[in-house]
Amino acid sequence: MQRQAVEERFQVDVFLGDVSFETSYSLPGEERPARIRVDTSLDWPTWSQTAYRSWAIGEEPDELPEVLVEIAFRVQGLDRLPVVASLLDVLPDHLDVLGDEPLMRGPVTIEQLLIGNTTDDAECAIEVAYEGSCQLDEAILENPTSLDDALAPLGRAVASVLVRMGDLPFSFGPGPSRPD
Repeated sequence: MQRQAVEERFQVDVFLGDVSFETSYSLPGEERPARIRVDTSLDWPTWSQTAYRSWAIGEEPDELPEVLVEIAFRVQGLDRLPVVASLLDVLPDHLDVLGDEPLMRGPVTIEQLLIGNTTDDAECAIEVAYEGSCQLDEAILENPTSLDDALAPLGRAVASVLVRMGDLPFSFGPGPSRPD
């Protein structure tokens, strides 16, 4: 996968304390902006940070800390409304890659952008997101570097889905350098 570095964001909510990291990936060779990409979002909410601090000082937290995960597969720059069924055929109902709790597929979102004054000048996009969480068990808390190993299956699954999406016969418009 090719990281879309322009899309990388690390954010801290100064009022609530939530920490989030977002980045985008595409298949190698995709133009910018990528027509087929995946947007990943990892959120570490304040309650989870508090549970981690409790564990770190030797207290037993009410709940183990967890990281909230959203994986959104997106196809954009389409020259017409896409056929949803063909995309859903290559997307699993859930991703079983993070511990015991699968990432569940959400509803399909279709966008239509009117570039000119008519629907003939429209550009479309389709997005399907998966949501869930990754509970940080004792093994990960004791050895934080093992989180990389826990997340590795997610990278393989996402890359596999991107390749299958890239094989679909989408019809793209001329791209971002489209004349007015």
